[in-house]
Amino acid sequence: MSAVAPAPVRPVHGLFAIVGFLVCVELASGVLQGYYTPIYSDIADHLVIKDADVNWFEAAQLVVSALVVPPLARLGDLVGHKKVLLVSTAVTALGSWVLAFAPGFTTFLVGWAVQGAYVVWLPLEIAIIHRRTAGTGRQAVLTRRAAAILVGALELAVIIGALTSGALVEATSMGFLLALPAIVVTAVFFVVWWGIEDVPGDATGGYDWGGLVLITAALGLVMGGLIAIRVQGPGSPLAWALVALGLLALVPFARYELGHPEPMVDVRLLASPGQWPVQLTAFLFGMSVLGAQIPLSTFARTDPDTAGYGLGADASFVSTLIGVYVVFLAIGAFTLPLTARLLGPRGALVLGALLVAVGYGLWLPLHDSTGQALLNMAIAGVGSGALVAALPATAAAAAPADRTGFATGMTNATKTVGGAIASSVFAICLASAGSIKDPVKGHAPLSGYLTVWAICAVAALLAAVALWLMPRGPEPGAPPTLEA
Repeated sequence: MSAVAPAPVRPVHGLFAIVGFLVCVELASGVLQGYYTPIYSDIADHLVIKDADVNWFEAAQLVVSALVVPPLARLGDLVGHKKVLLVSTAVTALGSWVLAFAPGFTTFLVGWAVQGAYVVWLPLEIAIIHRRTAGTGRQAVLTRRAAAILVGALELAVIIGALTSGALVEATSMGFLLALPAIVVTAVFFVVWWGIEDVPGDATGGYDWGGLVLITAALGLVMGGLIAIRVQGPGSPLAWALVALGLLALVPFARYELGHPEPMVDVRLLASPGQWPVQLTAFLFGMSVLGAQIPLSTFARTDPDTAGYGLGADASFVSTLIGVYVVFLAIGAFTLPLTARLLGPRGALVLGALLVAVGYGLWLPLHDSTGQALLNMAIAGVGSGALVAALPATAAAAAPADRTGFATGMTNATKTVGGAIASSVFAICLASAGSIKDPVKGHAPLSGYLTVWAICAVAALLAAVALWLMPRGPEPGAPPTLEA
């Protein structure tokens, strides 16, 4: 009994150190997400490829991101979240080093796809914190606060990464430039190795290989079809056939998982009142946070004297626009504990979704000046930052202890799939006249951009409705006096 007595106190003292080490991981994640964006054209020159071929990097990593999260999240629940965090960090470091020494396009593409393993980092970190705070009496509150810190660090690192690569691209070789992210990720591997305690997983049972094969087949077919739509256009029979087969494959997958004692994807848990609003919100939120970035960039670069719309911005202003958006993402993440205290956890989520809806909705009447663009992205950024931080923490709070890694991981998986679907839909919206990738030679119609923003706004409103339907009750682990 004496060994058990200090348990409620020990996690609180250890939590600060753990969050500090995990902040280092998110700093590396932010570097990976922001570092390459300003130098895509330079990478294309380095590999002697066309700028349009860079889109294959995004497509390859998107497929990997959607496929690796469910199995790795489940593996974390089984063997321990630190072990899987180490493995995913090692794989990400390997992919990053491949980029630094890739002799050509194919090798670089493989390295870029492998680097996509980093998408499971944040869900695993939330699961680690959620478990570490068990027994404190404030598990959900502390997890939410830690998630806000992690996401804030991530968004600030995106800016740092973008500024660093933009400043060094003219001053050093491409090989050295591409090696810097690899060095950062490699260092983080040892930070995790040394700084995070190794705790066995809570889940029991074996690994659901049958479920892994079925979900991989379903997601692979859907993602392959979406990529085919982007490459071949919406008139491709092959593309739609792949999407249809992928959706049909979900039926036997769901039946198989419902009958499995330890499923790869816990369908029953996802359908529970505390989970489905969160996962649906992640899917809808992915449409704007992942799918709308290219349309926003091409709209800003379009010359209004030529197309009759656009901001006529150069690359430096687009970087400023992205920077403003990311800064307000960080603000939304850092202020999440305050808004959750004032409005409650559910109210904070609903407010975040509504801000995203307002931000993109304002693009419909306000898109004629840079000031209007900055205002729109600032509002959407605050809401997006709150959702990025709150969704995995909320999923963890509504999951049993042996499924926290799975629940948090699924928020990233559904967000990725939502972004992929939206990206293809937006490509169709903007392809009726010209190209979304070349705003100089071919201009998409303004109505296409208006459709994109309308879809993002409506998706965010639907997310707010779904979140409002979440059950309101005492947070898991919270004393009744806190609710009073």
